[in-house]
Amino acid sequence: MRGLIILTFFSLFAVASLLLPVPMFPGSWFCAVIGLGIQEYISILSAVFNGLFYGAILWVLFIGISRKLTD
Repeated sequence: MRGLIILTFFSLFAVASLLLPVPMFPGSWFCAVIGLGIQEYISILSAVFNGLFYGAILWVLFIGISRKLTD
């Protein structure tokens, strides 16, 4: 169940990062730090970084809230 939830959050933010025409933090920042050598992959890499970052944050919040509700 938890794996499905993090996969859902990751997918949601990765797709949103690809569809939005503006750079989102932290994906755009990570790509700037990595350098200009990845110019052709920057949108995909930024979306993956954003999906991992925001997906992990929401997953931790979801797990914390679900533990509070079950206790």
